[in-house]
Amino acid sequence: MQRRKFLTSAGLGLAGTGALALSGKALAQAPEVKWRLASSFPKSLDAIYGAAEIVSKRVAAATGGKFTIQVFAAGEIVPGPGVLDAVKDGTVQMGHSASYYFVGKDPTFAFDTAIPFGLNSRQQTAWMYDGGGLQLMREFFKDYNIYNIPCGNTGAQMGGWYRKEIKTVADLKGLKFRVGGFAGQVLAKLGVVPQQIPGGDIYPALEKGTIDAAEWIGPYDDEKLGFNKVAKYYYYPGWWEGGPQLSAYINMGEWAKLPKEYQSILESACWEAHIYMQARYDAKNPAALKRLVAGGTKLLPFSNEIMAACYKAALELYDETAAKNPKFKKIYEPWKKFRDEQIEWFSVCEGRFDNFSAATVRAGQTKAAPAPKKK
Repeated sequence: MQRRKFLTSAGLGLAGTGALALSGKALAQAPEVKWRLASSFPKSLDAIYGAAEIVSKRVAAATGGKFTIQVFAAGEIVPGPGVLDAVKDGTVQMGHSASYYFVGKDPTFAFDTAIPFGLNSRQQTAWMYDGGGLQLMREFFKDYNIYNIPCGNTGAQMGGWYRKEIKTVADLKGLKFRVGGFAGQVLAKLGVVPQQIPGGDIYPALEKGTIDAAEWIGPYDDEKLGFNKVAKYYYYPGWWEGGPQLSAYINMGEWAKLPKEYQSILESACWEAHIYMQARYDAKNPAALKRLVAGGTKLLPFSNEIMAACYKAALELYDETAAKNPKFKKIYEPWKKFRDEQIEWFSVCEGRFDNFSAATVRAGQTKAAPAPKKK
């Protein structure tokens, strides 16, 4: 089969799977491509790991099995934190991870997932797809030989599980806390000792007392991981990740080899996975939280004192980082402008709608008032 002939004659149509699909003639001429995808997550976490499976299934369905992506869980090819390098170096063609895991290489990675007191999930998607974020991040990822595609969002996360109550800023001092991304550096300013531990290793560390607290995602996953069995206090919100995005990583050389039609199908499949992930978390978290609280979990908000201190520390860190890291500064400045405008807009309409709805539910006013009797 001549690749040039395939590229000029292939047609694209809509498949029932929801992704782009090759039409009959193009499908017959399509080349066979077999990839491996390394995930940063264990198979037991069906929502976050499952996004990569969605991509794999949709790509195979849209190409009649000509383009296959085999998904491997964390540790099967490389450990979860090794996914970026595995894709960069060509050990695997593709990966699925949270970019803020790699802030040790460069804090600029955090913008691809979330930074403290940043964007919620809708705002993150808006920034990436219509606010210039995707172009900025792709320019950054080129230095790592990676083509990145947004591929999931968990929505706002919880603030984690603690073996003791955290009432004041003083209670943070010396706390050994498993926390991902840029948040660890913010919290370190307040005396926390941040620990970055893969999801599958958090429970034993918390159980043994190697760490004093841990955050992961939210009720649906946290219940599965059993954190409520080894820590009593469950705090909210996870101010360090208001809308954390996951990303698909593709080795630049392998991306360039793909026919344009396969590239389009893969981007479309990642978009479907992007929607799937948050939909699953939003659907599953409410019931999981009710079960946790019914089982004895103490659900508590972070105090205003703690939130204010963390916010101040975050802004200081961003200014310090921007002053010494040109790549970070290049993204931070337009990102901050976009974020401020988004918060102003959401506070007008979305905020009022959400706050009123929450107030009526908590007051038990979810049923319509009876119609007045006719005189």
